[in-house]
Amino acid sequence: MSGFDPRPAAAALIAARSARQPAGPLPDAIAPHDEAEGALVQRAVADLVGQPLGGFKIGATGRRMQDYLGIDHPCAGFMAASDLHLSGVALPFGAFRNLAVECELAVRLAHDLPLGPCTPEDARAAVGDLFAAIEIVENRYGAPPIGDVEAIGTPTLIADQFYHTAAVLGAPATGWRALDLIAIAGRALVDGEERNSGRGAELLGDPLRGLAWLADSPVAAAFGGLRAGQVVMLGSVTPPVWIDRPCRVEVRFDGLAPVLLQFVESVAPASRG
Repeated sequence: MSGFDPRPAAAALIAARSARQPAGPLPDAIAPHDEAEGALVQRAVADLVGQPLGGFKIGATGRRMQDYLGIDHPCAGFMAASDLHLSGVALPFGAFRNLAVECELAVRLAHDLPLGPCTPEDARAAVGDLFAAIEIVENRYGAPPIGDVEAIGTPTLIADQFYHTAAVLGAPATGWRALDLIAIAGRALVDGEERNSGRGAELLGDPLRGLAWLADSPVAAAFGGLRAGQVVMLGSVTPPVWIDRPCRVEVRFDGLAPVLLQFVESVAPASRG
């Protein structure tokens, strides 16, 4: 990793998004070659975008999701604060490309989690709020549904925020610590029709293991650790639900407030979250 400059790759990824072009493969001279370099590019992307940091998403935490992507371990990406919306938001369908939604659990940290090894118990103690969430992801990597993951490479997927584009957050749960997060059941619905379902056990066996993993990850290292107030998406209990038209999306978890999202043909600025 010595001598690696993440800025050219970051600039190339931002340019590709702006032009709605595939995010890679990047030229070998600028591409990250391992996940630590991918995390450094991701930090450079965040710096170039210049938006306040809202938190992080964790992907590939479930066996079904790992099998779907062909990646056998979690990966993480930063989330800009401007890309976090509240339940009920209306977003323009045309602003996204190769679009999918994911049925997620998310937390807001009440305390910092310093960089380094972390147990699920340490992670749980740092959590303030827990809520249902929808992650909006894009295939920016080639042919549908998920792009050419092998050609793009996991380090570049990480550099490009690992499919992330936005998130919608439900209302915090009262008394969430009494919930069985391993057994909790979640469902993703599109225009009222259930499209997929799963349980918290999908997420590394326990959703908070993902948060513990993140605290000791290359992405956390690139951003200097996890901070109070940040939102962390713990992963999807289902594979992505691909969206091909304006529609109403709903995610429901037992014991949590539902989270709603409307994709519309167009939206007035005041309607956005």
